[in-house]
Amino acid sequence: MRHGIRRIAVCSVLAAGTLALAPAADAVTPTTATVSFDCGLYGSGAATLTATQNGTSATIDLSTSAITAPIDVGANSVKSTLTLTNKGAGAVTFTGSSNPAIPAGSPVSTGPLSGTVASGDSLEAKSLKVVVMGITATCNATSAQTPGPFVF
Repeated sequence: MRHGIRRIAVCSVLAAGTLALAPAADAVTPTTATVSFDCGLYGSGAATLTATQNGTSATIDLSTSAITAPIDVGANSVKSTLTLTNKGAGAVTFTGSSNPAIPAGSPVSTGPLSGTVASGDSLEAKSLKVVVMGITATCNATSAQTPGPFVF
């Protein structure tokens, strides 16, 4: 009986040690949100943003019907800057030049856009700048992000 209790105690200590050593999972919520953009002469429409987090690093993938490709656009040729407000004040930017190939007439997709976050950041899309073949489209959010800001 003593050996059984000792085994249970050892197993309990090992299990607790394993849990203590497990890395904390970073979780952004929500992971997907929508917002509307007005891009002036280039159009307006909805955008879907998908966020992920790994420690203080975060990425956002973005697809929007506000801008469509006038001609076929090659992969990794769209430079994008997404600016988000943090709790309605200060700004955080996510940048990148990674995109899939975009056929003429299709909505622009870009990302992952990379940025740095801190625990407790509450980020909501404010503006988007997209540069395709030297042409810059600047878009401003015309709606609140739904279902709400990304909280890291």
